[in-house]
Amino acid sequence: MKSEQLFESAKRHLIGGGGAGGRYHPLLKHPVYLTRGKGSRFWDVDGKEYIDFFTGSGANFLGHDHPAITAAIRQALEVGVICNGETEYHARLADLIAEAVPCAEKTRFANSGTEATLGAIRIARAFTGKPKILKFEGHFHGMHEFLWWNCSAGVGTLRDDGTVAPLADSDGMPAALADLVVVVPFNDILAFEKAVTAHQGELAAVIVEPISYNQGCIPAQVEFLRQVRATCTRLGLVLIFDEVLSGFRMCRGGAQEYFGVTPDRCTLAKALGGGVPIAAVCGKTDVMSVLNPVGHTIMSGTYTGHLIAVMGAIACQTELAKPGFYGRLNGLADRLYAGIAEALRVTGVPGIVQGIGARFGLYLGVTEPVTNYRQAVRTNREMEVKFILGCVRRGLYLHDYGHTMHHGFSSQHTDADIDQSLHIIEDALRELKTE
Repeated sequence: MKSEQLFESAKRHLIGGGGAGGRYHPLLKHPVYLTRGKGSRFWDVDGKEYIDFFTGSGANFLGHDHPAITAAIRQALEVGVICNGETEYHARLADLIAEAVPCAEKTRFANSGTEATLGAIRIARAFTGKPKILKFEGHFHGMHEFLWWNCSAGVGTLRDDGTVAPLADSDGMPAALADLVVVVPFNDILAFEKAVTAHQGELAAVIVEPISYNQGCIPAQVEFLRQVRATCTRLGLVLIFDEVLSGFRMCRGGAQEYFGVTPDRCTLAKALGGGVPIAAVCGKTDVMSVLNPVGHTIMSGTYTGHLIAVMGAIACQTELAKPGFYGRLNGLADRLYAGIAEALRVTGVPGIVQGIGARFGLYLGVTEPVTNYRQAVRTNREMEVKFILGCVRRGLYLHDYGHTMHHGFSSQHTDADIDQSLHIIEDALRELKTE
């Protein structure tokens, strides 16, 4: 097959045959090499067609080759490939973000979610003069050393001060940096309050995925989130919502609007641009004003706010603002998640689906609602592997990272796509019962 030949060729100069480690599919033992994407689908080099339930880790929120984004990119090319320069379009995009996102009084652009969370915690440290960041077990905030702890490395030891012993999620993480992160179980208000009391003299910020899609889909309990907000306000801690995945996913205001809780700052990416490489740190004016050139905290870059990405993001945000966009999207979500729940019931496979907006997690071998990382890791990995491979073989693409992850659909998926996907899902589940 051409994909096998390409894999062997690509390995000559690309580690693992791909330009990024996350594109390697550990169950297929190679990346899926694509030739094109259109709407809700993409095709590989062997000509196989897939319904896309990966959507670029959620970045292709409007699907592949959306006409509005394609037209915006063409317009940007006509203006000129403006790199490291400001235009009227940058201010327009910031206006659109402020219109939608409750905390976004000011915006600074970035290239990726990793870069945005790195900038967000630097801003918090500058604003408070404190060094430590509190994060929650199982939450992913990008691939940098300050926050890449206790996301998928395993279950850490619970300690008397309410914290979890830090576990690095990658080799190459200096052990000394573990002293700058305070890890706490998610949705556990008693542990959170104990940890804050023990470390409050050194804490600059609390960062949280209000909906932790990086563990499938684990939402914050509303009272928990409100208590975190109240505690941060009382103690002068900066509250950061990492909305790289949850931003714009179920409503224009993201998790902030969904829960009715406003942070001091948030990070955005993925659905911000609908597939173009753009991210942002947004927040209240007082906290954001530590940034240069107003303040002395530096967050800048040659490629941040590249015109092609900015204009693509304007097109994406314009689409999201259209009447009926989220009504249709959430209607598809209801149809999909109810259908998966029914497929689990009729096949007798133990499992639970949790989804909000256009992304969801499927926890096989688990039958109670999943509210934290320690529950998420109890899924039946053997069943999960067989299920994913069964779907991929039948033409429904689910990506795998070696642990329970989020799947989802785009605005270009149709009722027919959802129905076809549900047939595939039910067949793959039945296969589990016959083995």
